[in-house]
Amino acid sequence: METLANLRSAFKDQLSSSYDEEEIRQLFQLLCLEYLQIPKIQIPLRLHEHILEPQLKIMLEALQELTQGKPIQHILGKAPFYGMDFRVNEHTLIPRPETEELVDLILKQHSTKIPLKLIDIGTGSGCIAISLKKHLAHSQLIAVDISADAIAVAKDNAKSLGADVEFRCLDILEWDLTLWNEQFDVIVSNPPYITQQEKLNMHRNVLDFEPDSALFVEDEHPLLFYDVISSFAQQQLKRNGILYFEVNQYLAEETKVLLLKKGFQHVEVIQDINHAARMIKAWDLML
Repeated sequence: METLANLRSAFKDQLSSSYDEEEIRQLFQLLCLEYLQIPKIQIPLRLHEHILEPQLKIMLEALQELTQGKPIQHILGKAPFYGMDFRVNEHTLIPRPETEELVDLILKQHSTKIPLKLIDIGTGSGCIAISLKKHLAHSQLIAVDISADAIAVAKDNAKSLGADVEFRCLDILEWDLTLWNEQFDVIVSNPPYITQQEKLNMHRNVLDFEPDSALFVEDEHPLLFYDVISSFAQQQLKRNGILYFEVNQYLAEETKVLLLKKGFQHVEVIQDINHAARMIKAWDLML
């Protein structure tokens, strides 16, 4: 029967070509907590414990999936975001820390007591819309995505987390056919923004397991979704409304110029915790 120490060694040996030592340690800790109910602080104290066969089987299966590049979030079936666990799978993006910062930015700017109408465009797992609704309880949240599979995941997340969000499956590139008669106080989007050139340098656990349609744009039209969504905002954003984007840090200034040309009088590029130009806030639209 294998010990926890032997299992930890197997993780180090088999994952060292794909992950650094700290990443392997964190992956092992997450799986120990999920499948063995051993918190990370107890691992060094329990290395000589023997692992029961059923638990060992689950841990080794997870190790095999990691060696194939499968993200830990897909193995666990969930990802943490803004203090909650969201169900994720191959149909949705895995929520990123920088997107938590986008949610935090919005919540810091809007009172929880004032009812607003917000729309999250390209909702994926629903992490942005659900997190906003949990803190803006009196506001109306609409979340849209082109993928019916993603919408199904988002609805499941909203139900399990107790968030009243209205989900719609639609293509924002055809917004004038589906959303033309609605007005919003806040428009937020984390649209596809990674170019094909940038794709060449990405890890296989993103390329092989996350949806291309939620990540990538053609090099010839890197700001396609920002262009379309800002045109949508020109027509559907209320007076004094605000548009928020997560952006490609390498195209932040170009995105700012686009929004100024669309008629926004104020466009602010905001850095994330790693000092990357990752968010944009645009307001005072000249109507």
